[in-house]
Amino acid sequence: MLYYIFKYFVKWALWLIHRPKIYGKKENLKLKGGVIFICNHQNLLDPVMIMTVSPRIINFMAKKELFDNKIAGAIFRSMHGFPVNRRTADMKALRKALALLEQGEAFGIFPEGTRSVTGEMDEFEKGCAFIAAKTSSPIVPIYISPSSYKFGRRLRLIVGDCIYAQQVKDALPEGVKLVDALNERMEGDMHALKAELERQTGIRLIALAEKTGGGAQP
Repeated sequence: MLYYIFKYFVKWALWLIHRPKIYGKKENLKLKGGVIFICNHQNLLDPVMIMTVSPRIINFMAKKELFDNKIAGAIFRSMHGFPVNRRTADMKALRKALALLEQGEAFGIFPEGTRSVTGEMDEFEKGCAFIAAKTSSPIVPIYISPSSYKFGRRLRLIVGDCIYAQQVKDALPEGVKLVDALNERMEGDMHALKAELERQTGIRLIALAEKTGGGAQP
């Protein structure tokens, strides 16, 4: 029930408030079948905004602490979220993600594991790469600008080319594990998306101008 309230009311309200501007391979937001959406993580609204710009129902893996409160847990579950224990190798959560992908569902995860406090991407944990290595589902990288949630700013994000585990495996150097190679590829593609979004929008220049008292426009 809450998901449909989001779909028909909250989603459009957020669209009007944040006025998302999507760069890159925006058609990848509409991919059918099992697909893994990965994104940098800096704000609690990140999963909601990805669901806002994508027509897919996305099942997000989130830290189990968010589900500890009964009311909050019920809300997260109604929005197709499910918990993961980040302190251990949570096989139950991993099996849940794989089952969703096998059923042709969309799955969302933040490879950094937690929100960044600096606006820069942290190192990726390998849980996402492990899941990707076990499935043939494409991985769609999304990068959201760190300045997107400032009051009056448009949400600016860029969508990258699909990453396929099999293609990474076929090009695997001898002695390199697939999970390590996938993790490196995903992290590299995300940093490339960050650089491309900065190139297209001048976001880095805006941030620097604000720090030095410049008059750059949002």
